[in-house]
Amino acid sequence: MALAGTGVFAEILDGEVYKYYADGEWRASGSGKSVAIVNPTTRKTQYKVQACTQEEVNKVMEAAKVAQKAWARTPLWKRAELLHKAAAILKEHKAPIAECLVKEIAKPAKDAVTEVVRSGDLISYTAEEGVRILGEGKLLVSDSFPGNERNKYCLSSKIPLGVVLAIPPFNYPVNLAVSKIGPALIAGNALVLKPPTQGAVAALHMVHCFHLAGFPKGLISCVTGKGSEIGDFLTMHPGVNCISFTGGDTGIAISKKAGMVPLQMELGGKDACIVLEDADLDLVAANIVKGGFSYSGQRCTAVKVVLIMESVADAVVQKVNAKLAKLKVGPPEDDSDITPVVTESSANFIEGLVMDAKEKGATFCQEYRREGNLIWPLLLDHVRPDMRIAWEEPFGPVLPIIRINSVEEGIHHCNASNFGLQGCVFTRDINKAILISDAMETGTVQINSAPARGPDHFPFQGLKDSGIGSQGITNSINMMTKVKSTVINLPSPSYTMG
Repeated sequence: MALAGTGVFAEILDGEVYKYYADGEWRASGSGKSVAIVNPTTRKTQYKVQACTQEEVNKVMEAAKVAQKAWARTPLWKRAELLHKAAAILKEHKAPIAECLVKEIAKPAKDAVTEVVRSGDLISYTAEEGVRILGEGKLLVSDSFPGNERNKYCLSSKIPLGVVLAIPPFNYPVNLAVSKIGPALIAGNALVLKPPTQGAVAALHMVHCFHLAGFPKGLISCVTGKGSEIGDFLTMHPGVNCISFTGGDTGIAISKKAGMVPLQMELGGKDACIVLEDADLDLVAANIVKGGFSYSGQRCTAVKVVLIMESVADAVVQKVNAKLAKLKVGPPEDDSDITPVVTESSANFIEGLVMDAKEKGATFCQEYRREGNLIWPLLLDHVRPDMRIAWEEPFGPVLPIIRINSVEEGIHHCNASNFGLQGCVFTRDINKAILISDAMETGTVQINSAPARGPDHFPFQGLKDSGIGSQGITNSINMMTKVKSTVINLPSPSYTMG
């Protein structure tokens, strides 16, 4: 029994095609065209969404600009109240939204539910945090700077940017949408969401929860469509005052084309796991399996390369192989550990990396096996730097192991990558852990755990090609505001208690 597009969500569906959201209502596009969303498991069309036009994007931007002005005059506590309401509605409807995640991106059923609940929690936390940090400004006095008397009082506070364009990725289309929407709204901005094609229907259901919460019309919009038709048109639109993007290489193209607007970008990684000789090897094996293979490795913060000291490599490989043999491979509906990757082109790309490693002599710890988009978990040992998989991001359940003879060798490989999102180091020696973590050129280093984005209030950022700026609830709120100053000029100096 399908839950998506039924009950309170019936109004977001027009026959077979999901509507887009503009000016507080659900609409069919004037284009008369739709975009098909292929279920990764069945490889058949599961849903269809509107193919919005450039003219429709223009209308959305105009409405957003008008709505933002009124929203900026809405008290902080009221903005927070609406966000809390949306969070509760989202959690209440976790089942239909999780169902979309299962069908659109083949996310295991239990993880799909977790993503929706986590997203509700993120929205509530954002409302709380926003009320605190935006409720506080600064008073500066002039006499701290040489040559000045105290005759100027400067009041500075944080003000909205205007219209924020949010572009989340397929792998967390709900969570990485609300991590942009929540901060934008509490800070007084309007929000235009361009969801990924795979994950668009989950995103539309999530947006409907904001609609049901009663946000002012035009403040939140969600446009779907072909990237070729509206992608550049959105990111280069003069009505956009800020872009928050999570995804892949597209982000580099966006950063080159976008105008003079603040950018928040997270563009993937090649997160390295450095294993020292004194590490707890059972902990290492558990984290390699969790970090490298959960959601079939389709996470920005997945472990993407293991750099392990030669003396402990055999033992860890053996432990990891034993755990991989127990993983359940199959459809997401059955809560399998390894589910099909998101598209056929993704599966083909992963296979290309695997074949390259095979030609160049990597050791296959398992037989390479693929059926459709489903790829069985694969550990590649004795990988060398001349293999593509040593550097490229597979975004699939294939993990390379590079054996090293010194810690320096591991740090060097980690830092030679064009990515710098996260990394991790396993050792029982805290002094070594800190030295290595300082030496690793990544936005975050995890000590004795696989990389992870959460909890959602932790700062999350990438160096080099992994991104611009920083996320995490507080950082996102700050990033979506500007500082405004008002200076009071007194006719003569005035000193408190003077």
